[in-house]
Amino acid sequence: MKVLAFASRNRKELLRDPLNLAFGIGFPVVLLLLLSAIQSNVPVSLFKIRSLAPGIAVFGLSFISLFSGMLIAKDRSTSFLIRLFASPLSASNFILGYTLPLLPMAIVQSIICFIVSYFLGLSVNVNLLLALIILIPAAILFIAIGLLAGSLLTDKQVGGVCGALLTNLVAWLSGTWFDLNLVGGAFKTAANALPFVHAVDAARAAVAGDYALILPHLLWVIAYAVVILSLAIYVFNEKMRSDAK
Repeated sequence: MKVLAFASRNRKELLRDPLNLAFGIGFPVVLLLLLSAIQSNVPVSLFKIRSLAPGIAVFGLSFISLFSGMLIAKDRSTSFLIRLFASPLSASNFILGYTLPLLPMAIVQSIICFIVSYFLGLSVNVNLLLALIILIPAAILFIAIGLLAGSLLTDKQVGGVCGALLTNLVAWLSGTWFDLNLVGGAFKTAANALPFVHAVDAARAAVAGDYALILPHLLWVIAYAVVILSLAIYVFNEKMRSDAK
């Protein structure tokens, strides 16, 4: 109940900034519409909606890192968290309390992306529901990245790392805009070592109904999510101990 109460407080904090929420949800949709318009005016298949929609859905989730990172960083910069450290909440309880209100936001963002994609020609079937489920580990991954950054950095630093750096990494290394095989070499190797392209490929496999391809990519995402979330809990716990002294 204490975790849920803390999560409810964080949800209210997120809703106090509707402009940023609208930007986080609306910007991927704008990209989807723009790239679909480009596709309709070129003679070659650059941005097929069946491949573009899952990629944009994953790219959109990268904005969740900014929200989670800013939320925890702002709490650290005030006396709010210091007072909460006197409560019986553990570090994992705090991280869970930050994560819970962000998951529905991530799911809604993905749903909106697929709804818009339907009007752009994406077929609606049970595979879209599967894709939404598969995007949940990716959402947890991006939330964890933000929580880790927010536990280590100030709110201004989080804005640079999770806002500019992370979104660019996801944009270039996820295969959303172009086939990584076109570049190949060290670039492709580096991209395949990170979870972003695997999140996109797992979602694309789900949308296409290539069920055998889902698990190999999804395991990469789950592994990264578990490691980074565990690291966020550890770092936050260390911050609790140092601040309590």
